[in-house]
Amino acid sequence: MSENRFARGGADNRVTVAKTFKLFIGGAFPRSESGRSYPVNDTKGKFLANAAQASRKDAREAVVAARKAFPKWSGATAYNRGQVLYRVAELMEGRRDQFINDVAASEGIQTKRAQSLVDVAIDRWVWYAGWTDKIATVLGAANPVAGPYFSFTVPEPTGVVAVFAPQESSLLGLVSVVAPVIASGNTAVVVTSKDRPLPSITLSEVLATSDVPGGVVNILTGSAVELAPWLASHADVNALDLTGAPTILRAELEKAAAGTVKRVLRAPSAEPDWTKQPDISRMRAYLEAKTVWHPMGV
Repeated sequence: MSENRFARGGADNRVTVAKTFKLFIGGAFPRSESGRSYPVNDTKGKFLANAAQASRKDAREAVVAARKAFPKWSGATAYNRGQVLYRVAELMEGRRDQFINDVAASEGIQTKRAQSLVDVAIDRWVWYAGWTDKIATVLGAANPVAGPYFSFTVPEPTGVVAVFAPQESSLLGLVSVVAPVIASGNTAVVVTSKDRPLPSITLSEVLATSDVPGGVVNILTGSAVELAPWLASHADVNALDLTGAPTILRAELEKAAAGTVKRVLRAPSAEPDWTKQPDISRMRAYLEAKTVWHPMGV
């Protein structure tokens, strides 16, 4: 009887194979060193997949990967970075349907609304890609001096940025905080939304098949409460974006960041409307001004 059932295609009797996603560190997809994972459900409690629960060691490995990738990424021409980021947008467009499904399931919204958010997220990525070779002109300057010298101020990337992604906006908010970090030449260690990580996992798969060098973006799923203190105190992290950091920890994280003189982008008082047109303030937050003097005629 079982042979006849399979011959007739008994799809209703098969066991669903649940997905267990991994972390994204250094361009690869390792399991959490702790071996932990946790279930991801939709807003109605339906099981969607398992996600890796990153540990302190995973965060440390992500920082190492981001630091290793920083010299090459920051040393690339702004035009090249723009081309690389635009390629990411192309790949996101190719996986648009998957992003729509992920966002709809994660945020409990209708497909039409999810389509709108995904389209804005892709457009947002293109917007930041276009700024890579323009930001130096806007923020740089030729300074007037009283003497036979040229004086120029140029923006330079800060280094490794630990980003706590928004907890509610699973894709658009994520793109809005990650894209400006890497567009300005920095590398990122991203702690995603714990309850809505699926769009970030799909984004990591896009990054892995794009031209973005391994380590430029590292994505950790799991608990921000567990990971945040270690990233805030890590001496090789140069800046923190506290947008999606746990509210109860924000003051402590700023204090820990001060111990290693990190730049800190504070969390907004209320959840931002991520659909609004951005400005360059998030790029400016991770850039440092370097002034160069050069004698004339040399």
